[in-house]
Amino acid sequence: MYDFAIVGGGIVGLSTGVELTKAYPGASIIVFEKEKELAFHQTGHNSGVIHSGIYYKPGSFKAKFAREGSQSMVAFCKEHNIEHDICGKLIVATNLEEVPLLENLYSRGLENGLAIEWLTKKQIPEYEPHVNGVAAIRVPQAGIVNYKQVSLKFAELICKSGGEIHLNSKVDGILEEDDHVELKVGTKSFQAKCMINCGGLHSDEIAKKAGYQTDMKIIPFRGEYYKLRPEKRYLVKNLIYPVPNPNFPFLGVHFTRMIGGEVDAGPNAVLSWKKEGYKKTDINIKELASFLTYKGLWKMAGGFMSEGFEEYKRSFSKKIFTKSLQKLIPELQEEDLIPAPAGVRAQAISSDGKMVDDFFIIKGKRVIHVCNAPSPAATASIEIGKEIVRRINTRKDVNQYV
Repeated sequence: MYDFAIVGGGIVGLSTGVELTKAYPGASIIVFEKEKELAFHQTGHNSGVIHSGIYYKPGSFKAKFAREGSQSMVAFCKEHNIEHDICGKLIVATNLEEVPLLENLYSRGLENGLAIEWLTKKQIPEYEPHVNGVAAIRVPQAGIVNYKQVSLKFAELICKSGGEIHLNSKVDGILEEDDHVELKVGTKSFQAKCMINCGGLHSDEIAKKAGYQTDMKIIPFRGEYYKLRPEKRYLVKNLIYPVPNPNFPFLGVHFTRMIGGEVDAGPNAVLSWKKEGYKKTDINIKELASFLTYKGLWKMAGGFMSEGFEEYKRSFSKKIFTKSLQKLIPELQEEDLIPAPAGVRAQAISSDGKMVDDFFIIKGKRVIHVCNAPSPAATASIEIGKEIVRRINTRKDVNQYV
């Protein structure tokens, strides 16, 4: 019997494994990943931004985990010589109507304890010469990293501590008993004293297999990107974001310089026809039917009909996508953009149609389900791992785990 079983080999599951090795030296740990490689889905399709926490409601897990997580992520990268760059980012108001929203965001950033800077129109070119803006917030704490590299280092540390990582291992069944959890993986069965569900896009299904009703469902939204042609990368020095639309839960198209030097432009946000649907043609009839028959999705969609329509227009029109980007960088032309791989965001939506905006963790007798870990989950992954260990430690019979 293992002490801990982790379902999901993305950055959250692997960071949790590392924190368990620290909290319980010598404990036996096993990680199950259904794909042939680690960090294959959300982690592997991540934009690589180290977020500061400026957007999030003060006092929320997202704000706390992002602020503390950015610091612990940078410390981890320095300790293990993982390439990263705390380059900072600009959040730009492109017209006077956006300035009050930017001012509100600036106040929120200060409330979240961030050392941010207000830039006037004349100051913006000092940081991003090609940006069109009437005002901006400079967030010096923001940075970039390759989160897959971080994940593989987490995996290495788990294995060095005696842990096991099983690839091509989908958990098909879970039975929670008073003194252990039994997991069915293919034709094999495994027992553990504690199971942690870090299944990302499939976390709601895994919780259901374990007998937990969450009153929410993971709905996948595909974010489509373009890249700047190499000769046009000079247009973007670091990270450039628009003022977020308060009537829409996504950040809007933006520019992200990647660790390798490429510059991503996007994403939009459209419903994916399957949980791992990275292409417009990807479809899973069973999964799609489960999305479209979920009342919570339709209740949510009713409040964002016009915004959602604009996202779909961007999805099918490069010209419209380019116009959105030109609000930030007017020099950009349609021919400057080349298609780039898409990502899929796991968004939890409750049955009443509300987006679950914060991290959502369920604790059972012998299981912990991370049922919603939205952006900035990669930035916050180390802190999420610490939080899971903290919740395990609150058990009166914690010694029975190890």
